Amino acid sequence: MAYKKHTVLAALVIGIGLISGCYKYTIVAPETGAEVTRTVSFKEDLLPIFNNSCNMSGCHNNGGKAPDLSAANAFNTLTSGTTYVNTNSPETSGLYLWMMGKKGTPMPLSGPNKDYNALVLAWIKQGAKNN
Repeated sequence: MAYKKHTVLAALVIGIGLISGCYKYTIVAPETGAEVTRTVSFKEDLLPIFNNSCNMSGCHNNGGKAPDLSAANAFNTLTSGTTYVNTNSPETSGLYLWMMGKKGTPMPLSGPNKDYNALVLAWIKQGAKNN
């Protein structure tokens, strides 16, 4: 009888372990898209991303939430200080971390976009120029 109780108990513990293992909550940040090797233009590559996904009314525009990503202000907002862009350590740049979802809610709100992330990272690695 004691053998049966131990067998049932062991089976119960194993079963609970297997079931609880199915409910592990893990947030996995998306990977960056393929590395961009061409020159990334702030005006031609990044501003369209900001215009389509970020600086909509009430979001990251003039008078909205920081940073101001409107066409007139985006470059100066992102490059003043090292809060958003850090050319010495691009992967730790605030802009990149937000877009990857590693610093809070992923941006844009529609969800991380690996191609956008790759462009932003390449732009920062290339010196974050106003080109």
